[in-house]
Amino acid sequence: MILGLQVRSMALEDVEAVIALAAGLPTAPHWPRAAWEALFDPVTSSRRIALVAELQKQVIGFAIAALISPEAELESIAVMQSHQGGGVGRTLLAELQRQLQSRGISEITLEVRASNIAALRFYQAHGFTEIGRRPGYYPDSGEAAVLMTAPIPTPARKQ
Repeated sequence: MILGLQVRSMALEDVEAVIALAAGLPTAPHWPRAAWEALFDPVTSSRRIALVAELQKQVIGFAIAALISPEAELESIAVMQSHQGGGVGRTLLAELQRQLQSRGISEITLEVRASNIAALRFYQAHGFTEIGRRPGYYPDSGEAAVLMTAPIPTPARKQ
């Protein structure tokens, strides 16, 4: 764990920082501003979890999941390049899984570029397994998406 790292719910005020972070990462989502702002729409916000990782008041990572009970789809997890490999992604994923667990979600799925070896290794190290591929999924390159899933552990029962 990085000293001083905080993971919290994303706020509308974070959108500018999140867009800038995503713009610096080729594999992060480059959604239009309206899509980011839609995360806070009162009608749909209950169907998503959006988190940011903050260090010294700077957003250095984010994670977004869509809830389709009893499952969730990890739409994105991204960490500023200068902080990759230091546990930020692991911390974001752990908090996301904790929140999914508290909402009764039993499984999380995701798609990742077949060429993104670092991401594939990260997800495998955190319990995800490949369940299929979608050829030609990414329109910018025609690259395949690897479909992965992981169970969300149920909370231990107190005796």
